[in-house]
Amino acid sequence: MPKLGVNIDHVATVRQARKTVEPDPVWAAVLAELGGADQITVHLREDRRHIQDRDLEVLRRSIHVPLNLECAVVDEMLTIAEQTKPDQVCLVPERREEVTTEGGLDVVRHRQAVTVAVARLQAAGIAVSLFIDPNPQQIEVAVETGASIVELHTGAYAHAFRTADGDQRFQEIFSAAHVAQQLGLRVDAGHGLNYQNVGPIARIEPISELNIGHSIVSRAVLVGMERAVREMKALIH
Repeated sequence: MPKLGVNIDHVATVRQARKTVEPDPVWAAVLAELGGADQITVHLREDRRHIQDRDLEVLRRSIHVPLNLECAVVDEMLTIAEQTKPDQVCLVPERREEVTTEGGLDVVRHRQAVTVAVARLQAAGIAVSLFIDPNPQQIEVAVETGASIVELHTGAYAHAFRTADGDQRFQEIFSAAHVAQQLGLRVDAGHGLNYQNVGPIARIEPISELNIGHSIVSRAVLVGMERAVREMKALIH
């Protein structure tokens, strides 16, 4: 069954709405860990809209589960990763105008830059994942970059869940997961997953980890972070 990575970005979103010190995403990470999170995920964006450099530094020293840093393929972020040394870096696309990540990293188009970034991070002892759409061509090029992990973007599936397109979107992820596994990659998945739609994805055998943020943080506002994480873990299991 997949492990659960809890993305705590939107705890920081609430804090940054007032530019204050609470709620502290580090506290949220500790509570998520107590609730059974297998990994903590944060996205340090170039515009620092939620997670701040201080958050990343304190998280690295505070949590006892692996830390997964999502970041863009830019020199500033690669340097921060080399200095902070998270357990894993997931390279993602990033646009200042987007509300949230809109799709997977186009590894085919940015093959050279991604290959250089992967080598640079691996040289620092950091495992590298590529956040990509469930597309066979993207998976094949991901292998060529030297990355050992792909995280399949589940946003299209999440948006289409229980609609006429839902089955097709699910099949795309199902097929992509098996292709990636056959090519020797570890397969993770995430984006848009919630308490209603996570079950089918969790049952796809090659998928080893799910990264879920907004849905868990939203529920945590009402029932607390520990309970929100435990409930998601129960659904995944």
